[in-house]
Amino acid sequence: MAPSSGNGRPWTYARSGVDRSRVSSALAALLSEVSYRPPPSSGRLVDAPGHYAGMVRIGRETIAVTTDTVGTKVKLAAEVGRWEEVGEDTVAVNVNDLASVGARPAGLVDTILCARPDPEVFRAIGRGLNRGLRLSRCSLLGGETAVVPEVVDGIDLGATAFGFFPRGRRPVLGARVRPGDRVLGVPSSGVHANGLTLVRRLLKERSVDLLRPRPGGRRPVGEEVLTATRIYSAIGDALADHGATHGLAHVSGGGVRNLVRLHPRVRFVLDHWPEVPPLFRWLQELGGLSDEEMFQTFNMGIGFMLVVGPARFAETRRRLTRAGGGDAVEIGHVERGRGVSVPNYGLSFEGYS
Repeated sequence: MAPSSGNGRPWTYARSGVDRSRVSSALAALLSEVSYRPPPSSGRLVDAPGHYAGMVRIGRETIAVTTDTVGTKVKLAAEVGRWEEVGEDTVAVNVNDLASVGARPAGLVDTILCARPDPEVFRAIGRGLNRGLRLSRCSLLGGETAVVPEVVDGIDLGATAFGFFPRGRRPVLGARVRPGDRVLGVPSSGVHANGLTLVRRLLKERSVDLLRPRPGGRRPVGEEVLTATRIYSAIGDALADHGATHGLAHVSGGGVRNLVRLHPRVRFVLDHWPEVPPLFRWLQELGGLSDEEMFQTFNMGIGFMLVVGPARFAETRRRLTRAGGGDAVEIGHVERGRGVSVPNYGLSFEGYS
């Protein structure tokens, strides 16, 4: 029998402790109080509400900035005693968002909140950070370590990254997305760093041994779920200058609904979704989760999407292959309407939140 919340209903992300609607309401309340705009001499804000990165134009240059944490994946890292993967994730979750607006990563500052600094744990996190920085060709500029036992009882990892638009490149914000475009998906490396509160709750409820493989798995469950987030910087950088590239999307929290952030007045029809990796199917069975909950919480095997015009499709594929995205597959198209649908699963999402 699948685990339930204690009242007979199946698990959802909200019941595990992350209610997306409450997050959206709280964020709207915060933003309603932030009205200040600096004078033009301090830079001009690039209007891209709800997108992956904030941007400001300073003189002739545009700078993109994003910030994110690896969330409760650090709790799993602590349970398993592996920290390199979340160190790499700290870079990945940020540079992938920069890639989604076509920005090239330039610098990152990390933030570590902890109850007690452990040199060996920090060393392992550093190895992961270094790997992520190397893969994304990004510099570590510095960071902040705060020992705050009254605030956290373990470790919280996050970072802020900034990127730029070389050679006069314009941000890729999705305004050119139109019916007839095709959607390509680049596979993920696993769960990445999203939905871990729900994953951990399911593993705990079913008393899953993190040191043993799941049925059909080859690695211990804890190690498999901890797999570092794939970095898509090279793909975003290689395709951002391509005229046929109309939109780029990092499939992070929110699952396939992230596409709505590119253009709210078209419909993304993902009618060729590839076979979902076994890890996701196992998690779904473990918690009795609906297809809707899975596709709006996890990446379901696709970690990055590109919306491209059909005229230069072959050239797009060649660029993808040269940038390390040769495993990309066509997963859908754009048509008139609104939202995102996954017809093979009978799913339709009208918005992002």
